[in-house]
Amino acid sequence: MQEPLPRQTVPLPLPEPGVPVIHGINWLGIRTLYVKEVRRFFKVQLQTVWAPAATTLMFLAIFSLALGRAKGEVLGLPYSTFLAPGLIIMGMVQNSFQNSLSSILIAKVQGTIIDVLMPPLSHQELLFSYVAGAVTRAWAVGLAIWLAMLVWPGVDVSIANPLQVFVFGTLGALLLGLLGVLTGIWADKFDHGAAVTNFLVQPLTLLSGTFYAIEALPPSVQTLSRANPFFYMIDGFRAGFTGVAEAPAWMGTGIVGGLVVLLWIAAHALLKSGWKLRA
Repeated sequence: MQEPLPRQTVPLPLPEPGVPVIHGINWLGIRTLYVKEVRRFFKVQLQTVWAPAATTLMFLAIFSLALGRAKGEVLGLPYSTFLAPGLIIMGMVQNSFQNSLSSILIAKVQGTIIDVLMPPLSHQELLFSYVAGAVTRAWAVGLAIWLAMLVWPGVDVSIANPLQVFVFGTLGALLLGLLGVLTGIWADKFDHGAAVTNFLVQPLTLLSGTFYAIEALPPSVQTLSRANPFFYMIDGFRAGFTGVAEAPAWMGTGIVGGLVVLLWIAAHALLKSGWKLRA
């Protein structure tokens, strides 16, 4: 008896080079890169989450002991209560910046950036995944600091307006995450990233009203402080805890949100151009 011939399958036609296969948003690719970013910092959480929390608590202890009695009340609040929210968001935004910066810069130095650029992810999807990872790390650090401050003696970190805390915390993390992406694209070595950290991010953070109320400054210095976008980010975040602000929430949301949009456009343009990313 003659055996039946094997069924022949007709291969599906392959798309022409350059023709997209995935239409719409590549949710699987976004999820994969986002999970990679989260696992990257979570594997060393002692360094990336708990160490920043411990450093922030040392700031709180030192400044509360050194200046608490001398300052008394600031904006009608005990100094430690005034100080705590600013320290929380300061830790959040600094780690958001470091996360996206280190992710791109390490990939460039190790020569593995091509592994991210080659998969079928659009430049918007790449940018979203990097920034989402940075925001996740920022909130992980912020939550760790807040939990530690809940049991810290003499500090009240009860939340008056949860929505305002979330909005300003997320906007701040987005702003610094995008700045980290831009720095990572520009930087050729770790010294370049450290320069931006030391000469831009830290001064703007420390001189933004984290440790003092700008209403106590001379008028000319107040004007300079109000030109610092970090002031609105920290003031709005603090107001979400205390209910006391030095600037209207709508103004802070507009300024910080506008900068987020501008940095997003700039980061997307650089990713699309391939500047310093493609050999």
